[in-house]
Amino acid sequence: MMVDEVLSVKGDECTCQLTIRQDNFFLEQDGMIAEPGVIEHIAQSASAYAGVRAVEAGATTPPVGYIGEVKNFRITQRPHIGDVLTTTITMGPEVQGVTIITGVARIGDEIIAETQMKIFVRED
Repeated sequence: MMVDEVLSVKGDECTCQLTIRQDNFFLEQDGMIAEPGVIEHIAQSASAYAGVRAVEAGATTPPVGYIGEVKNFRITQRPHIGDVLTTTITMGPEVQGVTIITGVARIGDEIIAETQMKIFVRED
């Protein structure tokens, strides 16, 4: 829903892309995505990374992930309809199924949002 394409997966980094469309769930009346939509895009980018890694490891169903905590969220610009978000996720340490990730979202070369999250991934 909030990731159109996984552009690359290299080591502990994953880059994903989302084009903001008129039918986006988080779109507000002013034609911009609400802040929680940017957070969700970053979280779903981390989930896409986990899904790619699970498939590479032979899984037949993708893992389910949950946001445990959002820290240090900073946004300088809300995306508009037509903007293309390119987000890089860096996976950090994992302890008992909880992984700390860093996410940086850009429009073009400009960083528009960044955060750290604790993500819980459950393998079914």
